[in-house]
Amino acid sequence: MPDDSTTAITCTTFELPSPDGGPPVRGDVRVRQGHRADAAIVFCHGFKGFRRFGFFPNLARAAAQRGFAAVTVDFSRNGIGPDGADTFSAMHLFTEHTHTRNLDEIRRVTDVLARGALLDRPARRIGLFGHSRGGGEAVLAAAADPRVNALVTWAAIARVDRWTPEQVAAWNAGGNVEIENARTKQMMPIGPDYWRDLDANRARLDILAAATRVTVPWLIVHGDADASVPVDEGRQLFDAAGEDTELLVVEGADHGFNAKHPYAGATPELRVAAEATLEWFETHLD
Repeated sequence: MPDDSTTAITCTTFELPSPDGGPPVRGDVRVRQGHRADAAIVFCHGFKGFRRFGFFPNLARAAAQRGFAAVTVDFSRNGIGPDGADTFSAMHLFTEHTHTRNLDEIRRVTDVLARGALLDRPARRIGLFGHSRGGGEAVLAAAADPRVNALVTWAAIARVDRWTPEQVAAWNAGGNVEIENARTKQMMPIGPDYWRDLDANRARLDILAAATRVTVPWLIVHGDADASVPVDEGRQLFDAAGEDTELLVVEGADHGFNAKHPYAGATPELRVAAEATLEWFETHLD
């Protein structure tokens, strides 16, 4: 994955009304200057992530260099405010996030791409990319949307129910559960509606069951040194998936493929993951 290039890339910021009438879905579209892209890749961030986190802008830029429209998205309740700052200035929105809301917003972005509202033409083919929780949600979205033509997940979760009995008890009592952001040291509150949504939509949010229904080409990438989402979850997804699926285990890679935020350049592990990803999309979105 190149960190710079002589290829000129145009980056356009957009806002879409949220499907539930709440805060907008914000994003960036990157395209190669002078190129009319008709295949798009939607990039879905994970828990405590955002569209300009770490490797996301550079990976999107590399995808645009290869001729795709690269669409990076902020989920409406990810805690990032209108200023786009990485300090989570809208933490009150983070409290309201749910998995089904994120899925509805992925579909919203897919809808506008299919109609041609974000590009100068309808997207002929659409790929989904997801990291961590966003990877699990991309699996769910790909299994449910026939307009998705290819899928890549990095360090994807295989299940959404990852919470302790104490945390569940706090939600059931109507309280928030706070999770520390190791980077910013902020305590990030998750409201009880998150748990109600999960509990009421277990069938829709069953990632391993969805994996059996993914029919498009799917590349699963996972680091064998991932302490946040163990590589066994990547293997579980691979075991559940169909024949048109490949598993790439990157030796020595942690949850972020050893890259950091602020982004300081591609690591060897990130380059392996990125090159495999770009080749996958080039092969299956042609």
